[in-house]
This record gives sequence, C-alpha cells and structure tokens, in this order.
Amino acid sequence: MKTCGLDVHKDIIFCAIYDGKVSVVKQFSSFTPDLRDMCQYIKGEGVTTVAMESTGIYIEAIRTVLRQNGMKALVVNPFLIKQMPGRKSDVKDAEWIAKLHYKQMLSESFVPDGTLSGLRAYTREHRKLVQRRSQVLTKIDRLLVAGGIRLSSCVSSLDTKSFQKVARAVSEGETDPEKLEKKVQGCTKHKRDGTLRKALTGCIETQHVWRLKIAMEELDLYDRLIADALEKMEELTEAHYHEEAKLIQTVPGIGRLGAICTIAEIGTDMQRFGSGGRLAGWAGMRPRNDESAGKCKSTAITKGGVHLKPILVQCAWSAVRVNDSKFQQCFQRLCVRKSAKKAIIAIARKILVTVYSMLLNHEEYSPNKAGDGITAEQLQRKIQYHISQTERLRRRMGTVSLLTSPTSNNTK
Repeated sequence: MKTCGLDVHKDIIFCAIYDGKVSVVKQFSSFTPDLRDMCQYIKGEGVTTVAMESTGIYIEAIRTVLRQNGMKALVVNPFLIKQMPGRKSDVKDAEWIAKLHYKQMLSESFVPDGTLSGLRAYTREHRKLVQRRSQVLTKIDRLLVAGGIRLSSCVSSLDTKSFQKVARAVSEGETDPEKLEKKVQGCTKHKRDGTLRKALTGCIETQHVWRLKIAMEELDLYDRLIADALEKMEELTEAHYHEEAKLIQTVPGIGRLGAICTIAEIGTDMQRFGSGGRLAGWAGMRPRNDESAGKCKSTAITKGGVHLKPILVQCAWSAVRVNDSKFQQCFQRLCVRKSAKKAIIAIARKILVTVYSMLLNHEEYSPNKAGDGITAEQLQRKIQYHISQTERLRRRMGTVSLLTSPTSNNTK
C-alpha cells in the first residue's frame, strides 16, 4: 500500500509518495495543468487518497482537481500534525504527512464537497455582504453628520426607510428641512418639539452631495447582491435540504436564514461527529481545558467555528426572548451567577446540541423532550426557595422596624 502527502504553498507543491520504506518527493507548480499532471502521477503510483494540511484557499483548486480525477483529498488540521511525535521541517513536510497517513495517524477534517460546499460559499458570502452593507450605512451617516444633518440622533436605527429616504433625497440635492421632515416616518415626539427639524437643518455642500450619491449607489449594489445571494441559497436549500431546514426551524429562535446557515456549516449527516459534545467542541462552543496544579486558569471557549458561532449566538438571543421556553428559563438561571455574554454562549451550545439530536433522529423539536416547561419537582423546589426568601425578608424587615421604633428611640 502506498500513501501520498502534499505540502502546499502558494506557487509550489511538494508531492511525497511513501510505500512504508522509502519516500519519493517530486515538485509541481500550483498552475492547473501541473495539478492535472500531478494527479496522473499519483494515480499512476496506485494511490487513491491524498493527505494535505489545511492551508486556506490554496488547497481548494487541488481538492477540485483530485475529485475530478476520482481521488479523495484528506484535509488535516495542521495543529494535529505538529502534535505528532517526530521530526517535521519545511523540507520534509510532504514526507512526514505521507508517513503519518501510511500509519493511519491522521484524522480527517470536515470539508464538504459538491452541493454543501456551494451552499456554504453562498452563506459566507452573504454574511460578508451584510457586513459591508452595514459599513456603507455607517459611512452615509458620517457624511450626513459632516454636512450638519444629525438624523441618526432621532431614529432608532440606520437601517430604516426614513433614514434611507432622507439620505437619498440629500444625495439628489434636496436640503430643505421641511421637505426632508416629510420623508421621516414616525418620530412623533421629535416632530412635535421641533428636534427633528433642527436635526435635518444642515450645511450641505457640493462635495457632500457627490459623496452621498456614490454611497447610495454602493448601498443599492449591496442590496441587489444580498438579494441574489439569498435567492441562490433558497434554490439549493429547496432542492436538497428542504426537510432538514423545516426541522431546524421548529427550534425556538431559529428562522429560515439561521436554518440555512446552520446546515451550510455542519451539514446534515451527524454520524461524522459522533456526539453532540464533539460537535460543540468542533464549533468552538465548549470551554477549553486549561488547568494546572489543581487551578483552573481559563474556561474561555476555543477559537473554532468562526462562521458558525456568530449564527448560533444570534439565534440564542432570539431564543431567550421566547416566553416559557427551555432556553429562556436556562438563561435566567445562568444569569444569576454568570454574565449575560457567558450565559448566551451556553444557550448557543444547547441550541447546537438540540439541532444535532434532531438531525440525527430526523424528528421535530419537541418541548416535552427538550424539557420545556417545569416539572412538579422543580415547582416544589421553587416554592420552597421563595418561602425561605420571604421568611428571610420578613426577619430582616422585623429587625429594621425594631431599630426604628419609638421605643428604641426613647431608650437611646
């Protein structure tokens, strides 16, 4: 049996073939014709699985060419390879990877192919577009403030119809505060006391109008791109992951977009993770193990799941606002002894484990199974707790009344 290890750089790829005794290393460039030649060379050696470190965007074209030639790419976390005992240098990277692969000491990372890879590309690009759109809105507000218009002080958010109508009108050359005020919806209080009129009275110059016009065109562009990305995501989801998306949407706090993004990051086959705890660790939602001499130095979560973690946290904030849900009750209990930010991470982890169980068993979210509501035992404990707190408060108030009574004052 022979194995192959690749050490991938930007312009050069080192390909090592190892048969258990001797390793042969060849060098190829990263251009597509050379990648195809490398695949033919690997296939000619009788190798079907190729191991490589995860080096970001540089491995994407290699994985695609390998898949087109009927070979499997084993993408490995570089951190795990560095932890293996043995000598590893820049010169012998490919040989070392091939030897570890031959001895079956490498664990494969979850890197989707095909449809799921496309859905993940759309969701991640959608998130970037939304972030850039928010930056453009902030830029528009700064331009208005530079021109003396303080509309952001009178509206609840920059992403409102009123704000965009006023900004578009100013970009078209309108500076009359009375006409601009008519484009603002709501703000009854500010309209009544004249604050809104003052906020819309500015000192707009030609340069402000020109820059605002460019910013509004940029905002319109991002709106079109975001709508296009959403359309692509919906098409793939309806064609391949319709049932899974419906299941995930039954969880409190998870909407359509949250369900699509979650599927794009973790997929639908939960067998690869083994358990909900492993999935939480893979997503970076589990506290790290940093203990020495019996002292816990840090319980911060790990750095994984940079794309999945923000989605889960947003869904968690929505879930804790659903009345009488398990997530809201758990959040309230945790906030007694932890900060809200730490508590929301715990809720996000619970949501992820719940989604894992639902996709594994192909069943909808069930409040009874999830433990929503309150059991008789929990109710009795709450009653006892409140009785003890009432008794404690009564004793305290009795002590205060004795200290402030007329008899105590006369005695003094």
